[in-house]
Amino acid sequence: MGNQKINCTVGSCRYHSNQNTCELQQINVKASKNCSSGKTEESECGSYITK
Repeated sequence: MGNQKINCTVGSCRYHSNQNTCELQQINVKASKNCSSGKTEESECGSYITK
């Protein structure tokens, strides 16, 4: 598998670079709290850390 790029537009995340990419090699995606609608907003980035 080739190199993959993770785009990130969350400027408040510690791993957000000026080029709107994530500086981590991989991210952890997890379910949001109290969510069971089946919609995409149920997931969130478990690797998020504020600047």
